[in-house]
Amino acid sequence: MSIRLGYQIPNFTYPGVPDEDLFDTVAAQAREAEAVGFDTVLVMDHFYQLPGIGAPENAMLEAYTTLGALASATSTIRLSTLVTGNTYRNPALLAKTVTTLDVVSKGRAILGIGAGWFEREHHDYGFEFGSFGQRFERLEEALTIIAPMLKGEPASLEGKWYTARGAMNNPRVRPTIPIMLGGSGEQKTFRLAARFADHMNIICDVADLPHKVAVLKQRCEEIGRDPATLATSYLVMGIVGETEQEVKELSETVPEDRRARTFLGTPEQVAEQLDEKVLGAGIDGLTINLIRNGHRPGFVTQVGAALKPLVAAA
Repeated sequence: MSIRLGYQIPNFTYPGVPDEDLFDTVAAQAREAEAVGFDTVLVMDHFYQLPGIGAPENAMLEAYTTLGALASATSTIRLSTLVTGNTYRNPALLAKTVTTLDVVSKGRAILGIGAGWFEREHHDYGFEFGSFGQRFERLEEALTIIAPMLKGEPASLEGKWYTARGAMNNPRVRPTIPIMLGGSGEQKTFRLAARFADHMNIICDVADLPHKVAVLKQRCEEIGRDPATLATSYLVMGIVGETEQEVKELSETVPEDRRARTFLGTPEQVAEQLDEKVLGAGIDGLTINLIRNGHRPGFVTQVGAALKPLVAAA
């Protein structure tokens, strides 16, 4: 499984769009992405808006309800979170949830998953946050339960954090559902990806990409896995404008701590940057968000048309 061109929707605050019409705007973006040639549409698994995108009280839709609705609003594009926070759900229930999404969408679901990181959400919603190490212990146990369930095999584990006693998972519409890990941790995330994942979405500063690609390859080789069997993609924060003036205005909205992961320019300029700095670093595919203007009718189409040639021939 490889995401060659993904479109992430992380922002649900659209000027002039009331809450009752919010999902219509989300669905329109997904349909545009599907029509222009994106292969996957992804949403964040958060309950509050993230720093750098908007205020915490801004609109945020629950991920799997949204993906289920998008399954009915689209027909071919794959559906995923980028990525599910493991700490928010019991792993056996998560396996059931993503499998139901796969049934509803006729085989288009991907399980994107990570350890979880947004402490305020845990605090406010009453989820245990724990230490960095504990969250990765929990993720490893969760994957030990989830991976067999996605293949239709009963899962059993008496773990430190989770328990499953022959948990079954029916109905299913295909032999297995792909697992994608998201993150950049070389010691923990990459090792888990080498063991469990079909795809790794790397989230890091663009300057770090060549090193991250090399380390991920090493983690695969350490356990005897062919690195070519673990496809990669990179999450792009796209500050894209139709004109140079719009690009200039949008660039002023980017926080300083996000600039190392941001690509600025017109669609054609951003495509050129991504070809050189991301695909040139050995990444297989691109996932882009357009947090400021992706809801503008026709803009996903414009950006997708500029990016598709980068991955179509590879």
